[in-house]
Amino acid sequence: HVQLVESGGGSVQAGGSLRLSCTAFGFNFDDVDDIVWYRQAPGSKCVLLSVISSDGSTTYAEAESVKGRFTMSRDSAENTVYLQMNNLKPEDTAVYYCAAGPMGCRGQGTQVTVS
Repeated sequence: HVQLVESGGGSVQAGGSLRLSCTAFGFNFDDVDDIVWYRQAPGSKCVLLSVISSDGSTTYAEAESVKGRFTMSRDSAENTVYLQMNNLKPEDTAVYYCAAGPMGCRGQGTQVTVS
């Protein structure tokens, strides 16, 4: 059974940090070109947040809003992709999803609430 499972969300105060995890089951991340993080804030559309390629290079789609605060990385041994989020702001409140490719906000996701 192929699936991605997000975890690590929670409730934090502004200025706090969280590290989200995206673990693959049933397939190997190294066989996928791009792993993508999306987020969807309440009442808003799904937004592509960041992409990490198989060579480890990263792209942050919302560069200005997350620049210097969010870092995406991958651990092939753990078959996991991470999103380290520092200096969180209330506007970062959203459900965060990961996907193998341009799949959008699907699955359970993990809730991040910043107050």
